[in-house]
Amino acid sequence: MEVTPMNGNPLRFALPIAAFCLVTLAAAYPPPPAFRTDPGAFTVEVMVDGRPLPTYAASGISYVEAVKGHDYAIRLCNRTGERIGVALSVDGLNVIDARHTSARDARKWILDPWQTIVLTGWQTSASTARRFVFTTESRSYGSWLGRTSDLGIISAAFFRERPRPDVSPSEAPVSGRLKDEGSARPEAAPERKTAGAPSDELAATGIGGEVQHRVTEVLFDEEDAAASVVTLRYEFHDALVKLGVIRESQEDAALARRARARGFEDTGFAPDPYRGR
Repeated sequence: MEVTPMNGNPLRFALPIAAFCLVTLAAAYPPPPAFRTDPGAFTVEVMVDGRPLPTYAASGISYVEAVKGHDYAIRLCNRTGERIGVALSVDGLNVIDARHTSARDARKWILDPWQTIVLTGWQTSASTARRFVFTTESRSYGSWLGRTSDLGIISAAFFRERPRPDVSPSEAPVSGRLKDEGSARPEAAPERKTAGAPSDELAATGIGGEVQHRVTEVLFDEEDAAASVVTLRYEFHDALVKLGVIRESQEDAALARRARARGFEDTGFAPDPYRGR
């Protein structure tokens, strides 16, 4: 089904046979004829103030630098000609329901062919979300929920859709409808797990201010295995330096200062620090 929010732009989310799914509408692009499977078919970007953060590669891991106290957003791009389901987790928690599950069982965002969406926070209802914010482990949403074993990770698993039979709703399998209705019931709170005391020095994601973000349900039945998984690790600057991902900023600043040094400058006379005493 489809609803139209106050701004007139319809948004959709999916309730598949095996898992819930969500979607938000964004700009679409003209599709090419074939499904692409190259590494650029699906992209994930972390954005602060509307701009994507640089990505650093080290030891086979992709990093971004967390900016403490800043809100951030996650941009998901589907550069294929097919509809795609995306399981998105932050700190090991699904951004839709804060559960920790397998990617296959996770509730998913649905991207139309050639669609890009920007998610600004944790989906707290069918019409609202609360912003992602870079904070410390001890102040994180995961710490509040008692789940600190996967802090500092953003992961997106992209699933292709199974072929859909061309049947009317009255002809759909009864078992499928019943499972959908059962899945809509309130679920038990996630099991609380910890992995040592949370730190005040390491980065994690908090839950910030409320924003309007309307979603609706659509049917989506994903394949068993993800077509692609994109994972980003985020750390504060000092941690990235210790990990050898980036160089120490003070050293860089000193070298930059020395590179600008000049032997002469036309300033007239030497200033007298005692003049005027």
